[in-house]
Amino acid sequence: PLPPLMAAFVRVLGPPNSNFLVGYPGISATLPRIEGKVEIRPKEGVSAPVAISLVSICLQRCETIHPAAELIVKKHLGTPRRETVDIVGKELLLWKCDIGRVSENVVMMDLPFVLFIPFGRGGQETNRRIPPASLQLPSRTAETRYELVVTVQQGSADQSKFVTPVPIQRYDTLSTFGMYNRPESADMVSDHLITLGISLPRWSYGPLDPVSVYIKLSPNPDHLKKATKVMIQKITMAIEEEITFNHEGDEPTKKVNRIAKQTTPIGVRMPGTGYTTNLGLVFPSKENRDAEGIIRRGKPHFPMYGVNSFTTTGSLYKIEFFLIIKAHMTNTRDIVLRQPIIVCPFDQQACKEEMEAIEQAAKDASHVDANNPMLPARTVIKATDRDALKALGFTTGRTNHDAEILVGWLEILDRTRRGKDTRAGIAGHTEQRRMVMRDPAVR
Repeated sequence: PLPPLMAAFVRVLGPPNSNFLVGYPGISATLPRIEGKVEIRPKEGVSAPVAISLVSICLQRCETIHPAAELIVKKHLGTPRRETVDIVGKELLLWKCDIGRVSENVVMMDLPFVLFIPFGRGGQETNRRIPPASLQLPSRTAETRYELVVTVQQGSADQSKFVTPVPIQRYDTLSTFGMYNRPESADMVSDHLITLGISLPRWSYGPLDPVSVYIKLSPNPDHLKKATKVMIQKITMAIEEEITFNHEGDEPTKKVNRIAKQTTPIGVRMPGTGYTTNLGLVFPSKENRDAEGIIRRGKPHFPMYGVNSFTTTGSLYKIEFFLIIKAHMTNTRDIVLRQPIIVCPFDQQACKEEMEAIEQAAKDASHVDANNPMLPARTVIKATDRDALKALGFTTGRTNHDAEILVGWLEILDRTRRGKDTRAGIAGHTEQRRMVMRDPAVR
């Protein structure tokens, strides 16, 4: 009798010479999706079939936050780590045994699949929103990771789950998109005397991208005499990262990090026509090389980014970036202007290179029907199928035809040695023939 529960070996493979992810998440025209196949085999070294009742697959998103993880004292005494798990899209049933049967004894299974990643807003339905990119902040204060989860039901036993990490990136914040290259302007007034106005030529930036801003300080014409007594001491330009934990909950907490700063001394009195200048800095990047200049292998759940974080919104946390312009003045209050910007994980050159690939992916996706994708035929070899073990590379022994060929070769060899069919030669040949036909593999 077969073992009641032979353990199954399960793995998920992507398309040949490619990744699981096809298309560009965040770009709906490319129909972002995960393609591959689920392979089920007996455990290594075992040829006994496995009992399979059901096989399904889904893309799972795990989000965790732990705001107190940066400090050792708070890490142990503060609030514990909070985690949420959601299914992205919907679960896909790949195979199910026939009605009336508890399970099917299977030697081999190859089950192709395609999971479409949502590209709509979805409202309150989290499984229909565009999923945020995979990200892990320093000290794991917040992270988002994705996993392909294959569920295998073997008979009446508990379900077994097999997890495969899948890193996911978002491409809707590329700095080369036209929507981010429209000039943005804002202004702020101090004591009704001075107006600070800024203009950004573009507002999406990646690692090592130049950030430039046009600044104008204008006096109030109604109080021109008093405004011209104002001394402009210096102008500070900075970029701040604002992380909001539990932003959809009752008690959101915010953490602000200043990631870049540049101060320019001015030292002039406010002219009657106003003061204008251009300031700029380089957006900071993360060094992925160690002290020896080697890029270490990254974690399988997370891509290797050139920045520590970027603009993203999840279920438990939200990351935003602001450009801070502060004018330090005498005889009036300082003016601080906070302008939101977009931070992309790719630099300007990488964004340009992705544009052609996105265009080609959109053309390829136009031939894909999301409701009925054309998949390769699945392969299911049952234990009762003829020559089932050949699928695993096992041979079933010599056939009777092979045995007759072997006997014929023995006859030729015997005649060649003796030159003629002597009585002893015939007796020896007959004994060899009996030994061959006695072989259990032949029978």
